[in-house]
Amino acid sequence: MAKQSSGDRIELVYGSLDMLILRTLLWGPTHGHGIAKSIERMSGETLKVEHGSIYPALQRLQQEGWITAEWGVSKNKQRAKYYRLTAAGRRQLVTETSRWERFVRAITAVLRPTESEERS
Repeated sequence: MAKQSSGDRIELVYGSLDMLILRTLLWGPTHGHGIAKSIERMSGETLKVEHGSIYPALQRLQQEGWITAEWGVSKNKQRAKYYRLTAAGRRQLVTETSRWERFVRAITAVLRPTESEERS
């Protein structure tokens, strides 16, 4: 897959980072840097996740009870906090995904109105 230039990268829409973190953690526990890199990789390097955004989001998700964290050792032998999705986090992911899909449908309806709507 071709890597996007930094000018082609897109900042995350407000509110979407929590959903993407929860989705990433469905695959199992990982540390903050790994979560950010997974989101970037899965988006074809289009989405950019700043570390200044991900760690406050992880802290917020932990406070909500949607994820838990424990210290471990990364592949490169560094101490790292590993985050894990909770049952409440799984339920929240369903809610967030549904909300996101409604949002996308609404935006798409405005960007691509039907012929009769354009004539109104």
